[in-house]
Amino acid sequence: MNKPLLAALSSLALAGLGAAPAVAAPHADRPAAVTVSYAGTVALSNCSGSVIRFPSSADTDPALVLTNGHCLETGFPSPGEVITGQSSSRSFGLLNASGSRVATLRANQVVYSTMTDTDVTLYRLTTTYAQIKSAYGISPLTVNDTHPAAGTAIKVVSGYWKRTYSCSVDGFVYRLKEGGWTWKDSVRYTSACDTIGGTSGSPVIDTNTGKVVAVNNTGNEDGERCTENNPCEVDESGNVTVRQGINYAEEIYQIPACFTAGNKLDLSAAGCTLPKP
Repeated sequence: MNKPLLAALSSLALAGLGAAPAVAAPHADRPAAVTVSYAGTVALSNCSGSVIRFPSSADTDPALVLTNGHCLETGFPSPGEVITGQSSSRSFGLLNASGSRVATLRANQVVYSTMTDTDVTLYRLTTTYAQIKSAYGISPLTVNDTHPAAGTAIKVVSGYWKRTYSCSVDGFVYRLKEGGWTWKDSVRYTSACDTIGGTSGSPVIDTNTGKVVAVNNTGNEDGERCTENNPCEVDESGNVTVRQGINYAEEIYQIPACFTAGNKLDLSAAGCTLPKP
């Protein structure tokens, strides 16, 4: 998992990379990419995340923060474990477009968290989208409710590091195994998204639409096979592939179907396929 590591600090220093996000230059043969900034991303104590909304969310709904299941403050959920409705007082540093911290947001609940099939945590905040917009001029990022496509230009935006990675969706992994956890239909990046510790939970943004299509979560650091920090790919026939230096994200298009009016979780809703407790 891409949690903070001392090695990540040294690699960042050696790379000499700045905080300003890269913006893809438009090409004549395709639509110009939207400008992707840090607005709406958040820094957690040990991970990255973003304030998100669903296509059906209302401005008056309590805002939600999306990050990884393995970023949960009470520890990694066990394989097969699903957590819902757990109280929380976790704080998040809200960033503006340039990456400056403009506010501290606070959660009152872990709405949903798991590391089974996917790797997500959703927090409910004590403030609404409208209140955040009124106070800080920042709107949430919208979750795309359709499956991402191979070849899509993306940016992984880390609020923890205030660093942006630009690459494309290389393809999809039938099963991604790391330690005791297995994730389904994971997103594989092209090699340019060389994410590091602390980028866990970063939104993966489609640069053509500005919508969140996945949540960044892991990469194979040492070339090991299916161990922690060294996920392996498993195909439908059980064949295992190890891709050292390649990083991954988990899809989130299936999440909106599990939320009803008022941003309320309903795992029994029609079309909801998230793992249940």
